[in-house]
Amino acid sequence: MATIPSGSVSWYKIFQRGQDYMKTWPTDKRLAPLFPENRMITATRFAVRFMPAVAVFTLSWQIALGGQLGPAVATAVFACSLPMQGLWWLGKRSVTPLPPTLLHWFHEVRHQLTEAGQAMAPVEGAPTYQMLADVLKRAFKLLDKAFLDDL
Repeated sequence: MATIPSGSVSWYKIFQRGQDYMKTWPTDKRLAPLFPENRMITATRFAVRFMPAVAVFTLSWQIALGGQLGPAVATAVFACSLPMQGLWWLGKRSVTPLPPTLLHWFHEVRHQLTEAGQAMAPVEGAPTYQMLADVLKRAFKLLDKAFLDDL
């Protein structure tokens, strides 16, 4: 996936990329200290699952008690925005080019996959975090876990 300037990508596409990235990223515990993705994916999944219910509960509770509706609406809007914030971050992160410190490791893992007999498509453009997620997902399935020792 090539990096596209953020001005030409719709917000909907960024959310879709965030969902794809969330599904692709391997949530292995050994990656957690090195990448914020594990924490962000966990928080986003939690928010997608529970924040709509929190929003409905907040509004219902205030209406039932005859309370002020303004703060309840603000809380409900905030609760509904949390999953979108997580997907937005993940979508932006997925198209971010890898820093030089990760480039060497990315190419090394790709090389190990090639040596293991896996066909790898050539890298087009600057490698992104989505490309890293794809490579890591394949590596966790096919390689010995020792490939993480080089990181």
